[in-house]
Amino acid sequence: MKAVRFHEHGGPDVLRYEDAPESVPTPTQVQLAVRAVALNHLDVWLRKGLPGITVPLPKIGGCDIAGEVIAVGALCSRVAVGQRILVSPGISCGQCAACLGGDDNLCRAYKLIGGYAMDGGCAERICIPEVNCIPIPEGVGYPEAAAVPVAFLTAWNMLVRQARLKAGEDVLVMGAGSGVGTAAIQIAKLFGARVIAVAGTDEKLAKAKALGADEGINHARQDLPQEIRRLTGKRGVDVVFEHVGGATWGKLIPNIAAGGRLVTCGATAGYEGTVDIRYLFSKTIAILGAFLGRKADMLEVVRHLARGSLRPVIDRTLPLADCAEAHRLLEARAVFGKLVLIP
Repeated sequence: MKAVRFHEHGGPDVLRYEDAPESVPTPTQVQLAVRAVALNHLDVWLRKGLPGITVPLPKIGGCDIAGEVIAVGALCSRVAVGQRILVSPGISCGQCAACLGGDDNLCRAYKLIGGYAMDGGCAERICIPEVNCIPIPEGVGYPEAAAVPVAFLTAWNMLVRQARLKAGEDVLVMGAGSGVGTAAIQIAKLFGARVIAVAGTDEKLAKAKALGADEGINHARQDLPQEIRRLTGKRGVDVVFEHVGGATWGKLIPNIAAGGRLVTCGATAGYEGTVDIRYLFSKTIAILGAFLGRKADMLEVVRHLARGSLRPVIDRTLPLADCAEAHRLLEARAVFGKLVLIP
């Protein structure tokens, strides 16, 4: 089969569209013909190399996968050949206290399809556990299905599970043009919040408002703290939805309202953030981390996808062979929503 692999870490040029071995499903796996795979910043980080983490090489990336079942293992009973499938990206042991309590994303054995320990969907075919198969709702295409899992599951976990978002609260969405940012805007509006989107261009802010954001801040030409105070009457925002990291923390935490929350899932602008601890205890501010989310929440997201109350935003689709160009676009932040590759 054809796949996109890298044999060494580096820039987009290390990505090769080449022949790769095709796996055969185990008794509890199904084999998919991949019809669409969406990229995430994780794909960029894996390609570049992660400090302290060994990535088995050669490597096939791609966590967000949608495809058609072409073979099933002997013990599979729920999924049939020909079925259209959206892949739930996380794999856990299913036996520990976290898994049995519903917090499978906290399992110590948790790993991600397409993460550093497993190959992903940037290929013509892939084998995955039957338990990770979710039927694609009627009326939803393969590219749209592939654009859902990582972004919407993460945003749901951040806003609903961790921040416990309530109707009427002010939510500041950093990186509003990203896949997870576009998901956060929609989920926050679904729960009745007021959304303040933050992006680096007026074009992205216009798209964020068309998606449902109530206000916008262009961090490239506006003072972020000053605009937060202006838009909230100096009160501050109730929830900061954050996946940027770096120096932004020093600007954000002083502008969180009393009893507010900062929830983060990433650090694309740097791993270290400055925190004035006095704001935390004097205003009872909570800092929360989130990594993907529960499998049960993935099913809830898909129900909203079927109803049309949540919808993925796709910037563009490209052939799988153009994966290196997709990586360049993602790194250049020349994207609003998700980039989807079509084998």
